[in-house]
Amino acid sequence: MIGYLGLDVGSVSTNLVVIDDYNEVLINLYIRTRGQPIKAVQDGLKHVAMELGNSITIGGVGTTGSARHLTSIITGADTVKNEITAHAMAASAMVPGVQTVLEIGGQDSKIILLRHGIVTDFAMNTVCAAGTGSFLDQQASRLNIPIEDFGGIALKAVSPVRIAGRCSVFAESDMIHKQQLGHNLEDIIAGLCEALVRNYLNNVGKGKQIKEPVSFQGGVAANVGIKAAFEQALGMKVIIPRYFNVMGAIGAAILAREKVRRVNTTNFKGFDASEFKYKAGSFECKGCSNLCEVIEIFHDCNVIARWGDRCGKWESV
Repeated sequence: MIGYLGLDVGSVSTNLVVIDDYNEVLINLYIRTRGQPIKAVQDGLKHVAMELGNSITIGGVGTTGSARHLTSIITGADTVKNEITAHAMAASAMVPGVQTVLEIGGQDSKIILLRHGIVTDFAMNTVCAAGTGSFLDQQASRLNIPIEDFGGIALKAVSPVRIAGRCSVFAESDMIHKQQLGHNLEDIIAGLCEALVRNYLNNVGKGKQIKEPVSFQGGVAANVGIKAAFEQALGMKVIIPRYFNVMGAIGAAILAREKVRRVNTTNFKGFDASEFKYKAGSFECKGCSNLCEVIEIFHDCNVIARWGDRCGKWESV
């Protein structure tokens, strides 16, 4: 049996999936990156190799996420695509007729509009934490509540309080003020969920024509309180796909499968890549006023890849 491997490597999580020819997910893995993307990818490859055994052969590999170029070097990827393309591809495959993708991860968020299966518009937030999962993590820690219980508690609210959500710092101050006024925990937590959704729609969703079906993806989709807040704010049903937290990796795997079908070969280095010794470094190019930071990847003391320069001077190893 042939499988296709997708990897989505970001600052918070590293996700790996293996799909078949019919988009069935055979393996899915969600692990923490912990600031070590090379180690996370290699640990993930070891885990996938153990689960697959000899029953499935990898016929193609795709990478996405902020560390997609690094991951492609480690694995020998057939496709390297940005998160917008990967999430849109996965949503189209998993949510028939999808027209809007809401994606919220730990450190960033994005909205993608599709019409007739084609991406027509998108926006990303990579600056403000108030519209991302880290916002909820911070407040859950402040309230001494496991983040896994956050959504369930929010659904018990009778009268959610309005919390200023435009900035995570102001939101925390406002939340403390509401506690001091005597509001109960359920109403405060529901207010935090509504604040995140309000921030998201007023920033990444501003000016966007959101149409059904709406797919909610990313790790924050596990929070039922956020789903309810979105449905209330939008006045429409929000769909959470079964594999909502690894959709980027699914999209990367689908893109890899399409590429391999065209070229009839794969660049996958095999699961032995999990044992290779890689090292990342960087230097500042002083060839012009751009002063580009050039990333280097070493394998056994040899430079095997460089990227980051605007002119392409260093890209050929």
